[in-house]
Amino acid sequence: MNHDRAPALADCAHLPRTIALIGKYQSPDIAESIRVLAKYLHERGITVLIEEETARHVVSQLTLGSWASGSFAWLGAHSDMAIVVGGDGTMLNAARQLARYRVPLVGVNQGRLGFMTDIARNDMLTCMDDLLDGKFVPETRMLLDAEIFRGGRSVVSNLALNDVVVDKGATGRMIEFELSIDGEFIYHLRSDGLIVSTPTGSTAYSLSANGPILHPQVSAIALVPLCPHALSNRPILVGDRNEVEIRIVYATDSRSHFDGQVTVDLRNDDRVRIRRSEYSICLLHPPGHSYFAMLREKLHWSERPKEH
Repeated sequence: MNHDRAPALADCAHLPRTIALIGKYQSPDIAESIRVLAKYLHERGITVLIEEETARHVVSQLTLGSWASGSFAWLGAHSDMAIVVGGDGTMLNAARQLARYRVPLVGVNQGRLGFMTDIARNDMLTCMDDLLDGKFVPETRMLLDAEIFRGGRSVVSNLALNDVVVDKGATGRMIEFELSIDGEFIYHLRSDGLIVSTPTGSTAYSLSANGPILHPQVSAIALVPLCPHALSNRPILVGDRNEVEIRIVYATDSRSHFDGQVTVDLRNDDRVRIRRSEYSICLLHPPGHSYFAMLREKLHWSERPKEH
């Protein structure tokens, strides 16, 4: 598999001339942040573009002037960088849409500190100064490429930054599936489903299912069973070059989810094949960003005891 298209750190960190703004849809609190950002960036000599759904649902609430807007594909072709205003869910959607265009992403969180959107709204403009002065720290994150095969034919494909989940759907009955890695049979399992997670997704759904936390620099994929019938079925880590396949043996309402945002119904004998994507995402963090400090805050880990 070719991973050469993953953006180099130097590519992520170049100074932008054109910046796209992407906001959480149907959120009135986002509109003012978008307006302030657009005005600030314009005054700094930056060309500002706005994602079309953001413009339709958010920006229209305010008088912003005639900022150019367009689709994610258009933004990807014309932007040096994208600033995502909202939360981690908004970032996940933007990452899947822009991955193939190698556009670095910056996250501004409107509420609490996010796992990926790590700039607080109150610090937004101060951080923009550091961003435009080239002080942000780049970090590359892997994505998953998932494809669903039915009757030997590919019917759906999608990307995921967090995880690909196969589960039982709305019914109360467990599903039965077979797990294979690189064509080798691993096990037959009855459970509520299986989470296939990237390091980024290890602090999302996988974490709540007792999966391991993976540092973003770890090149691995986590396989985390959901409520397995056999308690001996534990989370497994495989390499990022392994191909994972899940074959539905029996289920009445099983589904596959991509980042919890895109859902596809599955049938018996469907196969979900998952591998590392040839695309990666570059996240830009403010100076002083620490992954472990973020974990301490988000997961409420105890702080170091004070010295007496």
